Amino acid sequence: MDEYAIEMLDITKVFPGIVANDRVTLRVRENEIHAILGENGAGKSTLMSVLFGLYDPDGGSIRVKGKEVRIKDPNEATALGIGMVHQHFKLVHNYSVTENIILGMEPRKRDGTVDLAGAEKRVAELSERYGLMVDPRAKIETITVGMQQRVEILKILYRNADILIFDEPTAVLTPQEIDELMAIFKRLKGEGKTIILITHKLREIKEAAERCTVLRRGRFIGTVDVAPTSEEEMAEMMVGRAVKFRIDKEPAKPGDVVLRIEDLSVMSSKGHPAVKGLNLEVRAGEIVGLAGVDGNGQSELIQAITGLKAAHAGRILLEGRDIAHLSIKERVEAGIGHVPEDRHKHGLVLDFRLDENLALKTYDRKPFLKGGGVIDFAAMAAKGADLIGQYDIRAGRGPATKARNMSGGNQQKAIIAREIDLSPRLLVVAQPTRGLDVGAIEYIHKRIVAERDKGRAVLLVSFELDEIMALCDRIAAISKGEIVGVVDAASAEERAIGAMMAGVRSKNGKPDAAQGAS
Repeated sequence: MDEYAIEMLDITKVFPGIVANDRVTLRVRENEIHAILGENGAGKSTLMSVLFGLYDPDGGSIRVKGKEVRIKDPNEATALGIGMVHQHFKLVHNYSVTENIILGMEPRKRDGTVDLAGAEKRVAELSERYGLMVDPRAKIETITVGMQQRVEILKILYRNADILIFDEPTAVLTPQEIDELMAIFKRLKGEGKTIILITHKLREIKEAAERCTVLRRGRFIGTVDVAPTSEEEMAEMMVGRAVKFRIDKEPAKPGDVVLRIEDLSVMSSKGHPAVKGLNLEVRAGEIVGLAGVDGNGQSELIQAITGLKAAHAGRILLEGRDIAHLSIKERVEAGIGHVPEDRHKHGLVLDFRLDENLALKTYDRKPFLKGGGVIDFAAMAAKGADLIGQYDIRAGRGPATKARNMSGGNQQKAIIAREIDLSPRLLVVAQPTRGLDVGAIEYIHKRIVAERDKGRAVLLVSFELDEIMALCDRIAAISKGEIVGVVDAASAEERAIGAMMAGVRSKNGKPDAAQGAS
């Protein structure tokens, strides 16, 4: 008989207007890596929030290592050896790594003061033991997103968790950081830990997990052994239909230059050069992908184009007009749509309704603006309902749903719906499928290609090299704030693009052999 670390039996959780979990059963064996797969809004995070004590279930029972328990809050989950790394990290940015890890359970000296030195020593020992390579004294605001995630892992290991829940752990990581995280999972398993992995990414499930439980629209579909089950089979279980992994698109028919960037320089938030004399063109009817490792100037470039950050030098020409000194609103009106990489910071007002978020850039136009400057909220709700239907945005209360109450993937679909609905001349898209399931990814890719085919110019930034190569017509590699090469996607080689991302300049679309040798 199998020994289970976790048994969640017939779990039901209801929110206003939606049944998030409908009699879901999950059984996780001791010392296994168990994936939970499902569409956006399928109930995966809700189920794990019940296990971690963030939500009280409306029905069902939970057993931890064979013993029935009622987990009322995260402190009780921690006492049972359960830890959770959330999709959006819970870190204090101006605290050190160690200060974040010990927050709430600070070790004390005999005189009652915090034993920070002792805590730093233990954090360093844990970091070395699990190969996490984290500096205990570093400030959170100075380390990468991937390193911040390792701090979250250390936080639960410091609390002696042996059942570790990861909610969409690779959503904000680079390909290299994802590989490193998969290796960390295997080391944790080797130490006897049980890991529950919530993810949309089938490749990662195939690489790391032994079994996979699939949810669809809040219901349990099945649990499969990963090794003999294909990605296509798991995808079909997840969305209820066959999913195409290849993007069908006709060859591009580029027109006139829509975006021309000339000798652009942009400073980082710390006052250092992030973009250095960069030149780039994007034409109507083509998708240009910006490929690079995170932190090489992509964010600053996108912010300069869209008006979130001032250019230090150079010109940004939209159909021949220099827009570098225009406001964000003026750039929107000039024809720029923007899907930002940080959907919470720059994409949504989380306490606004969904229909209000969908109208953030058009609320002052007809049909939303009536005489006397009064907003027609009925028209806004009707338009919101239309976009919700078009883009299959899962929202329990429809247009009235608060943005913060939606899953991350559905928040992303809402932003993409709003920006494409603007019919912009230039669509700037950063990480468009971050946190989306394969069915939603397939749909979003189709919409982006459809915009290209309407004659729009599309600039795409993605850390998913597979996505860049499959979706784009031309690929520009960026390294240390400079474009090191531009190649046609049809003839591009992944290895060559990877070399350019590492800073090797291209000659005729191929890395310079001399630089590669050096």
